[in-house]
Amino acid sequence: MNKPRFSRRSDIGDKVRVSFEFFPPKTDEMEARLWDTVERLEPLAPAFVSVTYGAGGSTRERTARTIGRILADSKLTAAAHLTCVDATRDEIDRVIAEFAEMGVTRFVALRGDPATGVGERYHPHPGGYANGAELVAALKKHGDFDISVSAYPEKHPESPDFATDIDMLKRKADNGATRAITQFFFDNDLYERYVERVRRAGIYIPIVPGILPIHNFTQVANFSSRCGAHVPAWLAERFDGLQSDPQTHALVAAAVAAEQVMDLVERGVSDFHFYTMNRADLVFAICHMIGIRAPHAAGSSAAA
Repeated sequence: MNKPRFSRRSDIGDKVRVSFEFFPPKTDEMEARLWDTVERLEPLAPAFVSVTYGAGGSTRERTARTIGRILADSKLTAAAHLTCVDATRDEIDRVIAEFAEMGVTRFVALRGDPATGVGERYHPHPGGYANGAELVAALKKHGDFDISVSAYPEKHPESPDFATDIDMLKRKADNGATRAITQFFFDNDLYERYVERVRRAGIYIPIVPGILPIHNFTQVANFSSRCGAHVPAWLAERFDGLQSDPQTHALVAAAVAAEQVMDLVERGVSDFHFYTMNRADLVFAICHMIGIRAPHAAGSSAAA
């Protein structure tokens, strides 16, 4: 019998760093689920966790409250998302100052999508920051923050071509971005070709893959079509017939994401950002499969 390609925890787990994305809850029930998720994932010791921020500050108070609780009630490092949508420069500058006063030292700086939704045409606020590059520059004026920005292995849907898209990423990097986190993707060859384009353009910040565990394939496929992310035929076949079988769906989803991460590690990638959707089970299972364990779990495994 052939041995698994990665047979020991140190094969991957000791080489990989992960971060997690959450969104601020809208209801008491959603808040309870979020904190169950935070408590479940905290022992995995992520490099940081990020909390999203709605268009025009539509979740500003909930984002701040969520970050405040993470900072107060956990040992996690929290990064605040920030967007340019429907806000003046003064308004955004005040938000930056408020987050900094809370103790936030990490930001995820995004142009953001229009309040009308993904796929709609973006129009800069007349008195605001026009794009992510300008927002990065504004953050750097306020402090020496760790700043993550967005990247698009399949090109941003609004960009006319890759050259325009990569030029924007270069502007973000030149203005002080620490790393770029990609939109989710399912074809690792697309990611690798994108990184090659980025490096040829003289951009040397880390390009961290954004990994989306598939909680509901139909929903993910629909969302992917709106934001320009390709869903390979082989992936659709993996989930075919599982619409009414959530248990098998979850097992397949964990295996698919773990395979994707393992392949990327073989290609030299060491950092991964998981879009959790405020749900812990799949992310926890994927991390377990790639060797990232809570301390007590690692000890139990070693003693077995």
